[in-house]
Amino acid sequence: MGGLGGQEWLWNRSAYLRHMSDPNLHKMLIPVKMQRGTASNHSRHQRGTLGLRFPHKIQTFKRRSSMTKRTLRDTPARVGALRRCAVILGLLALPCTGMATVVGDHQDGAKYSPLDQINRDNVNDLEVAWEFHTGDDPHKVDGLAALEDQPTLIEGNLIVCSISRKVFALDPATGAKRWEFDPQTPPTGLRKCRGVANWVNEQAPENAACRTRLIFGTADYKLFAIDARTGKACADFGDNGVVEMPTSKPVLWPGEVVASSNPVVVNGVVVVGSAVADNQRVDSPSGRVLAYDALTGEYLWEFDPVPRDPNDPAMASWGKGTDGFGQGNVWSSMAADADLDLVYLPTTSASNDFYGGERPGDNHYTTSVVALRGATGEVVWHQQVVHHNVWDYDIPTRPMLIDYPVNGKPVPALLQNTKMGLVFIYDRATGEPLVPIEERPVPQSPLPPGEVLSPTQPFPVGMPPLVKLEITEDDELGMNFIDSYFCRKIIEEEGYLYGPIYTPMSEQGTLQMPAAGGGPNWGGASHDPNRHIIYVPTNRVPMLVKLVPRDKANAEETQKVEGRAKMAFANPGSRYALEVAPLMSPLGTPCAPLPWAGLTALDIVNKKILWDVPLGSIKKLAPIPLDIHLGTPGAGGLLLTAGGLVFIGYTLDDTLRAFDADTGEIVWESDLPAAGTGVPITYEWEGEQYLVMPAGGHSMYGSTLGDSYVAYKLKK
Repeated sequence: MGGLGGQEWLWNRSAYLRHMSDPNLHKMLIPVKMQRGTASNHSRHQRGTLGLRFPHKIQTFKRRSSMTKRTLRDTPARVGALRRCAVILGLLALPCTGMATVVGDHQDGAKYSPLDQINRDNVNDLEVAWEFHTGDDPHKVDGLAALEDQPTLIEGNLIVCSISRKVFALDPATGAKRWEFDPQTPPTGLRKCRGVANWVNEQAPENAACRTRLIFGTADYKLFAIDARTGKACADFGDNGVVEMPTSKPVLWPGEVVASSNPVVVNGVVVVGSAVADNQRVDSPSGRVLAYDALTGEYLWEFDPVPRDPNDPAMASWGKGTDGFGQGNVWSSMAADADLDLVYLPTTSASNDFYGGERPGDNHYTTSVVALRGATGEVVWHQQVVHHNVWDYDIPTRPMLIDYPVNGKPVPALLQNTKMGLVFIYDRATGEPLVPIEERPVPQSPLPPGEVLSPTQPFPVGMPPLVKLEITEDDELGMNFIDSYFCRKIIEEEGYLYGPIYTPMSEQGTLQMPAAGGGPNWGGASHDPNRHIIYVPTNRVPMLVKLVPRDKANAEETQKVEGRAKMAFANPGSRYALEVAPLMSPLGTPCAPLPWAGLTALDIVNKKILWDVPLGSIKKLAPIPLDIHLGTPGAGGLLLTAGGLVFIGYTLDDTLRAFDADTGEIVWESDLPAAGTGVPITYEWEGEQYLVMPAGGHSMYGSTLGDSYVAYKLKK
């Protein structure tokens, strides 16, 4: 799953005072000034403000003195509560043959631009060029709303989308709307857009209708093709531009299966993944990947990550067979190599996500990189990154296609980031590891009844992880030692399990680190092709997962809840229902080591972390607007440019930042009208370089919501 729900951080004065009465704490306590609490009309909880003496070791950033902060609008400080903060569950969810000259939708996942007009020396001269609003109101959505677009510049149009899957063509210089296509998707529980794919019919005349087409899926599981120049439906594709995609079994509610990410197109074949609702039933729909002819919409082939053919070699890794199981879906973006005619799938866990007693074995094809032949859908190679996944460690990011030096020569490679913060690199033609992989023993007890874990899990040798892989007795959990004291007390009193990565799920509750939201998530990484450095944003907040025996599960409580502190899933057909909750200190902050989110530069050749910095400020989340960088888990992508800059939104503080790619220093910031949960794009138009950031937020994280695209350029 991409995530589990939003959580408000509550600075609860009465709870704090109650815990402060602990006599053991007073032996080491320093005075902390308290202020009178006030009620917030945004929550039913009484909230207080707490004046904290932040520990000296909290890292803050000194910005270059010349930096000027640009704002789109004045945003009042949200005094009185850590409002909207979903950080705790952060939970957690390219050139190609046959494509037009395009910026932004390259299918290699590298997120790198060779443009350098905007650079370290002049980035503080950026100003807002224009702002576009899609018109979709995320506040009226009954369910999840997230603007996670990856804009595309093609045929002279800047292509963007809205949470209802409307597609817009904008003037790249002014943001003026040229056309709009509305697929008329009905309201569902999942309202998001992650962009569109594109394909050029090289056999068609230059000015023919739909010679260049945009192809995208929708929340009601349809596949559309429209003309990239005019926005009109392609009449030769399916039924007047639309194909109804079948699910493997009838869905129980609208939105149980959706097309959540943009398709890929390889040599005229459109390949589409899906998001399947997690933890709703053991016999959930299959995560089938479907393929269609890009010209006609004709069905070509399908691949099921949960194998069904008894002659498939992968069946040997499913101890009881695969009848009655589903998922393994591809909810993130895929990658494609047209020269090899290969499509690369980042698959997820089989149902259910946190308990696998009903599906013994390693469960091959799930939680794997699977390379399929584009023309036929046959498996060419596969590499599993988690055996018998019971941690919801889906592969969340698009595989990155790069050249990786081996013995001084570039080898076409595939780099895969994972929620665990482990980085795997394979030969993308054969699947052979280019960074050696070793199987290491992992914790095996205590286990819930019926569960049999893999005794080992794969780790890349020598490649440092991007996040902390364990919680130890020595970790300071929270903002300071007061937080840590109470967090430890809660863990001890409740008997929660914690330890290294792959600590088993349990009935008493397991503190999972990294959490199911990462580590890295769908926004992926950027890659410097010259220096072989990747830049990766990561969430670093653990979560508490508890398996609830079926005979103790309250049917009224075990249901999916969006945007609440505790998530409950009935999991019918399984031995266990599921509870997922944040572990919070009495101060209302996560029981997690700092920072709570970070940005990392990793040299993938020398296998060395070059720098690692907190990502995000608590300025809009704290009782007073303190610009302290503790990290705020979120969602979104980033962009690396030849100007030596890493641009990223991502955070809950509604800020677009530029980091120096060499040092990790913040060199520029701009306030956004909502959280920047999409992927930024840069392009040159009429001699000027533009930077465009989708800013619509993500309701699962409790971020500020909106419908904006904000463009920047240098002052003249």
